[in-house]
Amino acid sequence: MRFQSLQKTLIVMLGIGFIPCSSLLAQQAGEKQTTSVSPANDPDLQTRRHVTIATLGPQPLAADSKAEPQQIVERMIGHWRKELGQVLTDKPDLIVLPECCDRPSGLSEDKVREYYRVRGDQIQNALAEIAGKNHCYVVYSANKLQADSSWRNACVLLDRQGRVVGEYHKNHPTIGEIEDNIRPGREAKIFECDFGRVAFAICFDLNFDELRLQYARLRPDLIIFCSMYHGGMMQPYWAYSCRSHFVGAVSGLPCEIYNPLGEKIGHSTNYFDFAVTTVNLDCRLAHLDYNWDRLRRMKEKYGPAVIVTDPGFLGSVLISSRHPALTADQIVKEFEIELLDDYLNRARVRQKQEPLPKEEGDKP
Repeated sequence: MRFQSLQKTLIVMLGIGFIPCSSLLAQQAGEKQTTSVSPANDPDLQTRRHVTIATLGPQPLAADSKAEPQQIVERMIGHWRKELGQVLTDKPDLIVLPECCDRPSGLSEDKVREYYRVRGDQIQNALAEIAGKNHCYVVYSANKLQADSSWRNACVLLDRQGRVVGEYHKNHPTIGEIEDNIRPGREAKIFECDFGRVAFAICFDLNFDELRLQYARLRPDLIIFCSMYHGGMMQPYWAYSCRSHFVGAVSGLPCEIYNPLGEKIGHSTNYFDFAVTTVNLDCRLAHLDYNWDRLRRMKEKYGPAVIVTDPGFLGSVLISSRHPALTADQIVKEFEIELLDDYLNRARVRQKQEPLPKEEGDKP
Protein backbone atom coordinates (compact mmCIF):
# COMPACT_ATOMS: atom_id res chain seq x y z
CA MET A 1 0.00 0.00 0.00
CA ARG A 2 1.23 3.48 -0.73
CA PHE A 3 -0.17 7.01 -0.49
CA GLN A 4 0.09 9.66 -3.16
CA SER A 5 -0.96 13.30 -3.02
CA LEU A 6 -2.19 15.11 -6.14
CA GLN A 7 -3.11 18.77 -5.61
CA LYS A 8 -5.99 18.67 -3.11
CA THR A 9 -6.98 15.06 -3.76
CA LEU A 10 -5.64 12.15 -1.78
CA ILE A 11 -5.55 8.86 -3.65
CA VAL A 12 -5.13 5.83 -1.43
CA MET A 13 -3.85 2.71 -3.18
CA LEU A 14 -4.64 -0.26 -1.02
CA GLY A 15 -4.02 -3.27 -3.24
CA ILE A 16 -7.75 -3.33 -4.04
CA GLY A 17 -7.75 -0.52 -6.59
CA PHE A 18 -7.55 3.23 -6.23
CA ILE A 19 -9.94 4.80 -3.73
CA PRO A 20 -10.25 8.57 -4.22
CA CYS A 21 -10.57 10.58 -1.01
CA SER A 22 -11.23 14.32 -1.28
CA SER A 23 -9.00 16.64 0.67
CA LEU A 24 -9.97 16.97 4.32
CA LEU A 25 -11.37 20.45 3.76
CA ALA A 26 -13.62 19.30 0.90
CA GLN A 27 -14.65 16.11 2.69
CA GLN A 28 -15.90 18.01 5.69
CA ALA A 29 -17.94 20.64 3.85
CA GLY A 30 -21.62 19.95 3.92
CA GLU A 31 -21.35 16.89 6.14
CA LYS A 32 -23.03 18.42 9.16
CA GLN A 33 -26.00 16.08 9.34
CA THR A 34 -27.33 13.31 11.52
CA THR A 35 -27.52 9.81 10.05
CA SER A 36 -29.84 7.14 11.45
CA VAL A 37 -28.01 4.60 13.57
CA SER A 38 -28.94 1.63 15.68
CA PRO A 39 -30.30 2.38 19.17
CA ALA A 40 -27.09 1.09 20.70
CA ASN A 41 -25.17 4.01 19.19
CA ASP A 42 -25.22 7.74 19.80
CA PRO A 43 -27.85 9.34 17.52
CA ASP A 44 -25.97 12.65 17.56
CA LEU A 45 -22.59 11.17 16.65
CA GLN A 46 -22.36 12.69 13.15
CA THR A 47 -23.49 16.11 14.31
CA ARG A 48 -21.22 16.31 17.32
CA ARG A 49 -17.99 15.34 15.60
CA HIS A 50 -18.42 17.61 12.54
CA VAL A 51 -17.88 21.14 13.81
CA THR A 52 -18.16 24.31 11.75
CA ILE A 53 -15.62 26.84 12.97
CA ALA A 54 -15.54 30.55 12.07
CA THR A 55 -12.45 32.63 12.81
CA LEU A 56 -12.24 36.41 12.33
CA GLY A 57 -9.25 38.76 12.25
CA PRO A 58 -10.24 42.31 11.31
CA GLN A 59 -8.02 45.26 12.14
CA PRO A 60 -8.82 46.92 15.49
CA LEU A 61 -11.59 49.50 15.37
CA ALA A 62 -10.19 53.06 15.28
CA ALA A 63 -11.71 55.33 17.92
CA ASP A 64 -11.98 59.11 18.17
CA SER A 65 -9.90 60.14 21.16
CA LYS A 66 -12.43 62.91 21.89
CA ALA A 67 -15.39 60.51 22.04
CA GLU A 68 -16.95 59.55 25.35
CA PRO A 69 -16.13 55.97 26.52
CA GLN A 70 -19.77 54.87 26.27
CA GLN A 71 -19.92 56.09 22.68
CA ILE A 72 -16.87 53.98 21.88
CA VAL A 73 -18.46 50.95 23.57
CA GLU A 74 -21.58 51.33 21.44
CA ARG A 75 -19.49 51.69 18.27
CA MET A 76 -17.53 48.58 19.24
CA ILE A 77 -20.71 46.54 19.72
CA GLY A 78 -21.94 47.68 16.30
CA HIS A 79 -18.55 46.82 14.77
CA TRP A 80 -18.63 43.26 16.03
CA ARG A 81 -22.28 42.74 15.12
CA LYS A 82 -21.36 43.66 11.56
CA GLU A 83 -18.26 41.45 11.53
CA LEU A 84 -20.09 38.42 12.93
CA GLY A 85 -22.85 38.94 10.37
CA GLN A 86 -20.36 37.82 7.72
CA VAL A 87 -20.05 34.33 9.22
CA LEU A 88 -23.42 33.72 10.89
CA THR A 89 -24.96 32.84 7.52
CA ASP A 90 -22.82 29.66 7.56
CA LYS A 91 -24.40 28.64 10.88
CA PRO A 92 -21.11 27.99 12.72
CA ASP A 93 -20.87 25.94 15.88
CA LEU A 94 -17.98 28.06 17.14
CA ILE A 95 -16.90 31.66 16.44
CA VAL A 96 -13.43 32.78 17.51
CA LEU A 97 -12.45 36.46 17.87
CA PRO A 98 -8.86 37.75 18.07
CA GLU A 99 -6.94 38.82 21.16
CA CYS A 100 -8.25 41.95 22.92
CA CYS A 101 -10.92 42.12 20.25
CA ASP A 102 -12.65 45.12 21.81
CA ARG A 103 -9.56 47.27 22.36
CA PRO A 104 -9.86 50.31 20.05
CA SER A 105 -6.85 51.85 18.35
CA GLY A 106 -6.03 55.56 18.55
CA LEU A 107 -6.41 56.00 22.33
CA SER A 108 -3.82 56.68 25.00
CA GLU A 109 -3.31 54.03 27.69
CA ASP A 110 -5.22 56.16 30.21
CA LYS A 111 -8.13 56.52 27.77
CA VAL A 112 -8.12 52.77 27.10
CA ARG A 113 -8.36 52.01 30.81
CA GLU A 114 -11.18 54.54 31.24
CA TYR A 115 -12.96 52.91 28.29
CA TYR A 116 -12.49 49.44 29.82
CA ARG A 117 -14.03 50.52 33.11
CA VAL A 118 -17.08 51.95 31.34
CA ARG A 119 -17.24 48.93 29.04
CA GLY A 120 -17.46 46.43 31.92
CA ASP A 121 -19.35 43.41 30.57
CA GLN A 122 -21.38 45.27 27.96
CA ILE A 123 -19.56 43.79 24.95
CA GLN A 124 -19.46 40.31 26.49
CA ASN A 125 -23.21 40.56 27.08
CA ALA A 126 -23.81 41.65 23.48
CA LEU A 127 -21.81 38.65 22.22
CA ALA A 128 -23.66 36.36 24.62
CA GLU A 129 -26.93 37.54 23.09
CA ILE A 130 -25.59 36.73 19.61
CA ALA A 131 -24.43 33.29 20.79
CA GLY A 132 -27.84 32.50 22.24
CA LYS A 133 -29.81 33.73 19.22
CA ASN A 134 -27.62 31.77 16.79
CA HIS A 135 -27.11 28.66 18.94
CA CYS A 136 -23.32 28.78 18.69
CA TYR A 137 -20.29 29.07 20.94
CA VAL A 138 -18.42 32.39 20.89
CA VAL A 139 -14.89 33.06 22.14
CA TYR A 140 -14.53 36.63 23.44
CA SER A 141 -10.96 37.79 24.09
CA ALA A 142 -10.42 40.92 26.20
CA ASN A 143 -8.46 42.53 29.01
CA LYS A 144 -10.61 42.06 32.10
CA LEU A 145 -10.48 43.75 35.49
CA GLN A 146 -10.33 41.35 38.43
CA ALA A 147 -11.68 41.68 41.97
CA ASP A 148 -8.18 42.45 43.30
CA SER A 149 -7.90 45.43 40.88
CA SER A 150 -5.39 43.61 38.70
CA TRP A 151 -6.02 42.81 35.04
CA ARG A 152 -5.95 39.59 33.04
CA ASN A 153 -5.61 39.05 29.31
CA ALA A 154 -8.52 36.61 29.03
CA CYS A 155 -10.54 34.40 26.69
CA VAL A 156 -14.16 33.90 27.71
CA LEU A 157 -15.97 30.90 26.25
CA LEU A 158 -19.72 31.51 25.80
CA ASP A 159 -21.98 28.53 25.12
CA ARG A 160 -24.93 28.11 22.72
CA GLN A 161 -27.24 29.80 25.24
CA GLY A 162 -24.85 32.70 25.83
CA ARG A 163 -23.76 31.43 29.25
CA VAL A 164 -20.14 31.57 30.39
CA VAL A 165 -18.52 28.11 30.18
CA GLY A 166 -15.24 29.35 31.60
CA GLU A 167 -12.40 31.82 31.29
CA TYR A 168 -8.75 31.27 30.37
CA HIS A 169 -6.09 33.75 31.48
CA LYS A 170 -2.97 34.21 29.37
CA ASN A 171 -0.26 32.19 31.11
CA HIS A 172 2.66 34.01 29.50
CA PRO A 173 2.01 37.75 29.09
CA THR A 174 4.80 39.87 27.64
CA ILE A 175 7.10 41.89 29.86
CA GLY A 176 5.31 45.03 28.68
CA GLU A 177 1.94 43.59 29.71
CA ILE A 178 3.23 42.66 33.15
CA GLU A 179 4.61 46.17 33.63
CA ASP A 180 1.13 47.40 32.66
CA ASN A 181 -0.43 45.35 35.50
CA ILE A 182 -1.53 42.37 33.37
CA ARG A 183 -0.93 39.38 35.63
CA PRO A 184 -0.14 35.88 34.34
CA GLY A 185 -2.64 33.07 34.53
CA ARG A 186 -1.50 29.85 36.22
CA GLU A 187 -3.68 27.13 34.68
CA ALA A 188 -3.82 25.19 31.42
CA LYS A 189 -7.57 24.70 31.43
CA ILE A 190 -9.65 22.31 29.35
CA PHE A 191 -13.27 23.27 28.70
CA GLU A 192 -16.03 20.85 27.74
CA CYS A 193 -18.23 21.75 24.77
CA ASP A 194 -20.97 19.61 23.26
CA PHE A 195 -18.66 18.83 20.32
CA GLY A 196 -15.48 18.08 22.31
CA ARG A 197 -12.79 19.39 24.64
CA VAL A 198 -11.13 22.75 23.93
CA ALA A 199 -8.02 24.50 25.21
CA PHE A 200 -6.73 28.06 24.80
CA ALA A 201 -3.56 29.98 24.08
CA ILE A 202 -3.21 33.73 23.71
CA CYS A 203 -0.55 35.43 21.59
CA PHE A 204 2.85 35.19 23.39
CA ASP A 205 1.77 31.87 24.96
CA LEU A 206 2.64 30.16 21.69
CA ASN A 207 6.36 30.58 22.40
CA PHE A 208 6.35 28.60 25.64
CA ASP A 209 6.82 24.84 25.81
CA GLU A 210 5.54 24.80 29.39
CA LEU A 211 1.98 25.43 28.21
CA ARG A 212 2.23 23.35 25.03
CA LEU A 213 3.48 20.28 26.89
CA GLN A 214 0.61 20.50 29.38
CA TYR A 215 -1.84 20.43 26.48
CA ALA A 216 0.09 17.61 24.82
CA ARG A 217 -0.63 15.54 27.95
CA LEU A 218 -4.25 16.71 28.29
CA ARG A 219 -5.11 16.01 24.62
CA PRO A 220 -7.84 18.57 23.81
CA ASP A 221 -9.80 18.05 20.60
CA LEU A 222 -9.25 21.68 19.61
CA ILE A 223 -6.80 24.42 20.58
CA ILE A 224 -8.15 27.97 20.23
CA PHE A 225 -5.52 30.67 19.66
CA CYS A 226 -6.54 34.33 20.00
CA SER A 227 -3.74 36.70 19.08
CA MET A 228 -2.23 39.83 17.60
CA TYR A 229 0.88 37.79 16.73
CA HIS A 230 0.67 35.10 14.06
CA GLY A 231 3.28 32.65 15.28
CA GLY A 232 4.20 31.25 11.86
CA MET A 233 5.36 27.65 12.05
CA MET A 234 4.34 27.42 15.72
CA GLN A 235 0.67 27.04 14.81
CA PRO A 236 1.03 23.75 12.85
CA TYR A 237 3.71 22.60 15.31
CA TRP A 238 1.29 22.96 18.24
CA ALA A 239 -1.41 21.13 16.27
CA TYR A 240 0.82 18.12 15.58
CA SER A 241 2.54 18.15 18.97
CA CYS A 242 -0.78 18.21 20.84
CA ARG A 243 -2.52 15.82 18.37
CA SER A 244 -5.28 18.43 18.14
CA HIS A 245 -7.09 20.57 15.64
CA PHE A 246 -5.99 24.21 15.95
CA VAL A 247 -7.78 27.46 15.07
CA GLY A 248 -6.10 30.85 15.11
CA ALA A 249 -7.88 34.21 15.15
CA VAL A 250 -5.25 36.90 14.54
CA SER A 251 -6.01 40.59 14.27
CA GLY A 252 -4.96 42.00 10.88
CA LEU A 253 -3.15 38.80 9.84
CA PRO A 254 -4.15 35.44 8.32
CA CYS A 255 -6.60 33.40 10.40
CA GLU A 256 -5.93 29.69 9.92
CA ILE A 257 -7.25 26.27 10.87
CA TYR A 258 -5.02 23.18 11.07
CA ASN A 259 -5.67 19.47 11.47
CA PRO A 260 -3.63 17.29 13.88
CA LEU A 261 -1.11 16.56 11.11
CA GLY A 262 -0.30 20.27 11.03
CA GLU A 263 -1.96 20.66 7.62
CA LYS A 264 -3.75 23.93 6.91
CA ILE A 265 -7.40 23.13 6.14
CA GLY A 266 -8.92 26.63 6.24
CA HIS A 267 -7.71 30.23 6.10
CA SER A 268 -8.70 33.84 5.56
CA THR A 269 -7.42 35.74 2.53
CA ASN A 270 -6.30 39.21 1.50
CA TYR A 271 -9.91 39.85 0.44
CA PHE A 272 -11.75 38.29 3.37
CA ASP A 273 -10.53 38.67 6.96
CA PHE A 274 -12.45 35.62 8.14
CA ALA A 275 -12.64 31.90 7.40
CA VAL A 276 -15.32 29.26 7.97
CA THR A 277 -14.39 25.58 7.86
CA THR A 278 -16.09 22.36 8.93
CA VAL A 279 -13.73 19.94 10.67
CA ASN A 280 -14.11 16.33 11.75
CA LEU A 281 -12.89 16.00 15.33
CA ASP A 282 -13.42 12.21 15.31
CA CYS A 283 -9.90 11.33 14.23
CA ARG A 284 -6.69 9.69 15.45
CA LEU A 285 -3.04 9.77 14.43
CA ALA A 286 -1.23 6.53 13.61
CA HIS A 287 2.27 5.77 12.33
CA LEU A 288 2.58 3.70 9.18
CA ASP A 289 5.07 1.29 10.77
CA TYR A 290 3.41 -2.06 11.58
CA ASN A 291 0.05 -0.69 10.41
CA TRP A 292 0.17 -1.08 6.62
CA ASP A 293 -1.84 -4.31 6.47
CA ARG A 294 -4.23 -3.15 9.20
CA LEU A 295 -4.98 0.07 7.33
CA ARG A 296 -5.56 -1.90 4.12
CA ARG A 297 -8.03 -4.25 5.82
CA MET A 298 -9.77 -1.28 7.45
CA LYS A 299 -10.29 0.40 4.06
CA GLU A 300 -11.41 -2.87 2.47
CA LYS A 301 -14.19 -3.15 5.04
CA TYR A 302 -15.30 0.46 5.51
CA GLY A 303 -14.29 2.18 2.25
CA PRO A 304 -15.25 5.88 2.22
CA ALA A 305 -16.68 5.65 5.75
CA VAL A 306 -13.11 6.00 7.03
CA ILE A 307 -10.61 8.48 5.64
CA VAL A 308 -6.83 8.08 5.77
CA THR A 309 -5.06 11.42 5.25
CA ASP A 310 -1.34 11.27 4.45
CA PRO A 311 0.65 14.54 4.33
CA GLY A 312 3.72 12.78 2.89
CA PHE A 313 7.21 12.44 4.38
CA LEU A 314 5.96 12.44 7.97
CA GLY A 315 5.33 8.71 8.40
CA SER A 316 2.12 9.46 10.30
CA VAL A 317 -1.42 9.48 8.91
CA LEU A 318 -4.74 10.81 10.20
CA ILE A 319 -7.59 8.30 10.48
CA SER A 320 -10.99 10.03 10.43
CA SER A 321 -14.33 8.28 10.84
CA ARG A 322 -17.27 9.23 8.65
CA HIS A 323 -19.15 6.13 9.71
CA PRO A 324 -22.68 6.91 10.96
CA ALA A 325 -22.39 4.58 13.95
CA LEU A 326 -18.69 3.96 14.66
CA THR A 327 -16.11 6.35 16.08
CA ALA A 328 -12.48 6.46 14.99
CA ASP A 329 -11.52 4.86 18.31
CA GLN A 330 -13.88 1.94 17.70
CA ILE A 331 -12.55 1.36 14.19
CA VAL A 332 -8.93 1.63 15.34
CA LYS A 333 -9.62 -0.90 18.10
CA GLU A 334 -11.34 -3.31 15.71
CA PHE A 335 -8.24 -3.57 13.52
CA GLU A 336 -5.73 -3.23 16.37
CA ILE A 337 -4.15 -0.21 14.70
CA GLU A 338 -1.33 1.11 16.86
CA LEU A 339 -1.72 4.84 17.44
CA LEU A 340 1.22 7.19 17.03
CA ASP A 341 1.92 7.82 20.72
CA ASP A 342 1.52 4.14 21.61
CA TYR A 343 4.08 3.28 18.92
CA LEU A 344 6.54 5.93 20.11
CA ASN A 345 6.16 4.76 23.71
CA ARG A 346 6.73 1.14 22.64
CA ALA A 347 9.89 2.27 20.85
CA ARG A 348 11.09 4.05 24.01
CA VAL A 349 10.59 0.91 26.09
CA ARG A 350 12.48 -1.17 23.54
CA GLN A 351 15.31 1.35 23.40
CA LYS A 352 15.71 1.25 27.19
CA GLN A 353 15.97 -2.53 27.10
CA GLU A 354 19.15 -2.34 25.06
CA PRO A 355 22.45 -2.13 26.98
CA LEU A 356 24.35 1.10 26.49
CA PRO A 357 27.15 0.65 23.94
CA LYS A 358 30.70 1.10 25.13
CA GLU A 359 32.21 4.33 23.95
CA GLU A 360 35.67 4.39 22.44
CA GLY A 361 38.24 4.75 25.22
CA ASP A 362 36.03 3.19 27.92
CA LYS A 363 37.88 0.90 30.27
CA PRO A 364 36.97 -2.82 29.99
